[in-house]
Amino acid sequence: MSLANRLALLFAACAAAVALVAGALFTRASEAHFVELDQQQLQGKLAVFAELLQGVTNTESLAARRPQLEQELQRHPELALRIQGVDGQLWFTSQPLLAHLPQGDEQIGRWQHQGTDFRVIEEQLDGGLRLSLLLDITHHQHFLAQMQRLIWLCVGLSALATALLGAWVARRGLRPLRRMTDVARQVSARSLTARLPLDGTPHELRELAEAFNAMLARLEDAFARLSAFSADIAHELRTPLSNLLTQTQVTLGQPRELEEYREALHSNLEELQHLAQMVGDMLLLAKAEHGLLQTQRESLELGAELAALAEYFTPLAEDAEVTLRVSGQAALSADRGLLRRALSNLMDNALRFTPNGGELHLNTASSGASIRIEVANQGPEIPAALRERLFDRFYRADPARREGNAEHAGLGLAITRSIVRAHGGEIRCESAEGWTRFILEFPGQA
Repeated sequence: MSLANRLALLFAACAAAVALVAGALFTRASEAHFVELDQQQLQGKLAVFAELLQGVTNTESLAARRPQLEQELQRHPELALRIQGVDGQLWFTSQPLLAHLPQGDEQIGRWQHQGTDFRVIEEQLDGGLRLSLLLDITHHQHFLAQMQRLIWLCVGLSALATALLGAWVARRGLRPLRRMTDVARQVSARSLTARLPLDGTPHELRELAEAFNAMLARLEDAFARLSAFSADIAHELRTPLSNLLTQTQVTLGQPRELEEYREALHSNLEELQHLAQMVGDMLLLAKAEHGLLQTQRESLELGAELAALAEYFTPLAEDAEVTLRVSGQAALSADRGLLRRALSNLMDNALRFTPNGGELHLNTASSGASIRIEVANQGPEIPAALRERLFDRFYRADPARREGNAEHAGLGLAITRSIVRAHGGEIRCESAEGWTRFILEFPGQA
């Protein structure tokens, strides 16, 4: 059953329940009102008859008062009177059916005889006479029965009308959901620009629409990055594959000496190693993006780790006439191999972009709330627009980059960011006043 039909049925059920309760309350109130009116009328007339019968002690004295009694009863044809003597015998009845009236108390009661309803009141007079006064209430009962039928009719009609109106209101109220459905039908891998309109959207659905639009934005961004990644992969793999094909075709084009074959195989090996490294880097990035990068953490003294890396890069720094400086102490629980790989990528980039005679600083510090590692080098300032893209895959800020460079494929900083995030940290780049700093921040130790 659709949501609109469910709402319509609920509206109809609620309307019917409310109408039934209102009808039942009105019926009870009407019955109580008629009982009160009947009581007032019976007590008033009973007082009149009691006054007429004062001094009556036998049938002879009753016969003298009978004309007055009959005259009073003629004025009120809906009333009937029965008089019983002190001996309990029936002395007077205005209607024969009163002979069948059972003995009762002095309270107002109800009696039914041959399809006629009566309200009955009895009273014992001081002289010993017992009066029974009946009021025909058949017209009251007819009125209540008609009212109950009218209530049931109103209940049925109101339920039907509410169901129809509820269905219309529900369909109109659910129109934003249908708009969402129409937009969802338009979404495909080739069309992720559709968005749900927020103007006129009910408050209850606004958060859903915003979440849906945010999901579409994330999908659009993911597909864009996937397309760009695929294009970058094709671009990066094209050169080494072309080199392999060309070198192999040239080598096989004519018989050659053994040494020439050896050189060709050695050249192909370099290209294959480059491809293997690129594929390994891409697999590492894929694992990191899906949260599958496992870290074997251990307690590390960052000062000693930075010193070890500086010692490893010292020969390269000396060749480039770059001064290495290490400072600071801090402890971090991290994967030694992954952390060294991330820092090695940063130091390799720093050495490539530090001018001769420049400096490269490795600093670490702990502030309790966080642990900070900084790789800073002198060199040209990186524009803010480029700093936002430094950590993209296959992105190289050097405009003179060479396609197919086996050492620098543009994945180093992307891998570094993935490793840092796998440890719960973040990395950012700052560049100003002739210094470029890559700052790694990790949460402090508990």
